[in-house]
Amino acid sequence: MKPRTERDSLGTKRIPNSAYYGVETARAVENYPISGLRFHPAFVWATAAIKKAAAQANISLKRLHPRIGKAIVRASEEVMAGKFKDHFVVDVFQSGAGVSQHMNTNEVITNRALEILKYKKGDHTKIHSHDHTNMGQSTNDVMPAALRIAAIKLLREFYPVLNQLQNALQKKANEFRTVIKAGRTHMQDAAPITLGQEFSGYASLIKKRLKRIQESEANLHELGIGGSAVGTGLNTTLSYRSKMIQNLNKITGFDLKSGSNLFELMQSTSDFSSVSGELKTLALTLIQISNDFRLLNSGPKTGFNEIELPARQPGSSIMPGKINPVMPEMLTMVCFQVVGNDAAISMATQAGQLELNVMIPTIIHNLLTSIEVLKNAMDVFTRFCIAGIRANRKRALEYAEASYGIAAALNPYMGYSKAAQLVKESVKTGKTLREIILRRNLLPEKKLKQILSPEKLTQPPAR
Repeated sequence: MKPRTERDSLGTKRIPNSAYYGVETARAVENYPISGLRFHPAFVWATAAIKKAAAQANISLKRLHPRIGKAIVRASEEVMAGKFKDHFVVDVFQSGAGVSQHMNTNEVITNRALEILKYKKGDHTKIHSHDHTNMGQSTNDVMPAALRIAAIKLLREFYPVLNQLQNALQKKANEFRTVIKAGRTHMQDAAPITLGQEFSGYASLIKKRLKRIQESEANLHELGIGGSAVGTGLNTTLSYRSKMIQNLNKITGFDLKSGSNLFELMQSTSDFSSVSGELKTLALTLIQISNDFRLLNSGPKTGFNEIELPARQPGSSIMPGKINPVMPEMLTMVCFQVVGNDAAISMATQAGQLELNVMIPTIIHNLLTSIEVLKNAMDVFTRFCIAGIRANRKRALEYAEASYGIAAALNPYMGYSKAAQLVKESVKTGKTLREIILRRNLLPEKKLKQILSPEKLTQPPAR
């Protein structure tokens, strides 16, 4: 098929006739051959949802001819369904504010609308990307609003996975409630603990992180759509703004509302930074848990070997039979990426100037990427790692009984200094504290057994 010619304010350009994007997109593809990365499909979906809502609003306000408007609505719905995903071709590292990505959306929807009405793609005398598809809109209010909607959409898929992770950890906490093991602080022997208590701490951490992310999401429901170029609503009306919110709520099913101050929503990307910051804190928490799993699983002959992680794949190309903790390793690397994404978002957030933060494309890419990769990593970590963890009860008990940390339980009966002397003697002779105390008749055997019982060591009495 012969290429078609499209025109923008810089001149004309030849476009493959099969392409639904247009001249401004083609220029962006030439200008930004940077990474080969594209925006998350959820962002394309959210932008198309805004186009649909705008067309519906403009039809109802009699600003847009119903025949044109309905074609734009249908084309937007097809984009939302993922029909033209191969035609969103602009790199994530692109023009400030995301003008190129926005026009990519406008052009795909416009050319598809032309096709629906039996016109040729590129015939903008019939439907125009700026005048019709973008009526009442600006990149400056569309892109932040689309990111808010896209992030909410992805978080709806994210929360159940995070909740499943928390439940899986709590299930293991219950399963391991009677597994006595040595506690460790400063990577040295400490007072005994149960493996269940250790896992209950992990479960509680995740529960708190879920709540904090949900709290940070609340601010995303405020949209600056209708603010147009700088927040004043140029070329729009209050009725248009109201209808946009109504339409978007109907389209998305989200509880969206117009922002109390559209200038703030256009100037600042701090709401995105807040969500990213909570994702980063979750990532740091998951790194800590993953590192603990690798320590507790280490060995099996020369490490802790207190838990056994499910074997997922051979661990070495040269050492036969070696099994590595691949799921915690994978999760840790994903979390490193999320921490890095948050650093990029932080830098972009502080780079806003006056009426607009033009650095939002990097925020879009990094925030949605963080939600997506964390969700996927936590899903497989829960299913392929946590669910199959087994406790090495014998090894854990041996460590608990050999640990010098149990000396802390002797403080009320013989004092800190005396207990410390016994620890030194144990280190020197290799005998256990129990053996030394009984040999020297420092405490009756029955009393010592009571003091060093698992129940006494791992939980305080009621009184």
